[in-house]
Amino acid sequence: MLHKKRLLRRLKYFLSGIALGASVMFLVMYFIFPYISATLLSDSSETSEESETLSKETEINPDIENNEEETVGSSSENTSVICPEEQLMADSGWELTLISREHPLSHDYTPPSLSDFGSGCSVDSRIAGALEQMLSDARSEGMELSVISGYRSYETQTELFADGMTERMRSGLTPEEAYEQTVQSVTLPGTSEHAAGLAVDITASSYPVLEESQAKTPEQQWLMAHCHEYGFILRYPDGCEDITGITYEPWHYRYVGDAAAEIHSRGITLEEYLQDN
Repeated sequence: MLHKKRLLRRLKYFLSGIALGASVMFLVMYFIFPYISATLLSDSSETSEESETLSKETEINPDIENNEEETVGSSSENTSVICPEEQLMADSGWELTLISREHPLSHDYTPPSLSDFGSGCSVDSRIAGALEQMLSDARSEGMELSVISGYRSYETQTELFADGMTERMRSGLTPEEAYEQTVQSVTLPGTSEHAAGLAVDITASSYPVLEESQAKTPEQQWLMAHCHEYGFILRYPDGCEDITGITYEPWHYRYVGDAAAEIHSRGITLEEYLQDN
């Protein structure tokens, strides 16, 4: 009888966990993301309305065209930032695509092609050679590295975010509180660089944990000193949270191509590099 009660209790906890997880997924898919999408669409609509208004004013007063030429030109130059999918599919400049909350990818974007790196990890094929060379050279220096995460689909990122919220709600937080805490460490679907296949999480093989202490391992010290030689940067440096919007991640490396050398030498972020160029 006692054994039966224990089984029933465990079944109850199990079912409760499933119900909580389903509830969180419902909140994420039908409340939080639509709200974010609506906000993004609203911003886009406002930009479109501003452009239409400017066009009408130009027809009335041709001098406005000359006065606004620099502003309109700047907007045109930033089109690739506003539409990251188009830049990622371009023949050049794709490696500098900015992906963030302000510049999200669509839910159906996938890299042109993917290359497998084992353990279920893959990356955009265009960076595979540089990544393999970096890992090979690191091994020749006695560094044992593991790529623990590469490309992630929109669905996978959604599950990760929902799991983060579920864990926090189990600790007693409200959905709103759980969201605010989760978004600090887990990027929203569509806003993660992993969705582009240009980012990888790399850890020391002997210490495969995503914690700030990862930075103290010889492997991470080697990567931070040499990754730019292969076109990679430490994407979310310490003390740059107000710029990148992401907390310090001494394991998240992003391919940016030739720009890596300048970003490394100046000690700046991708956002600052793009702003200056």
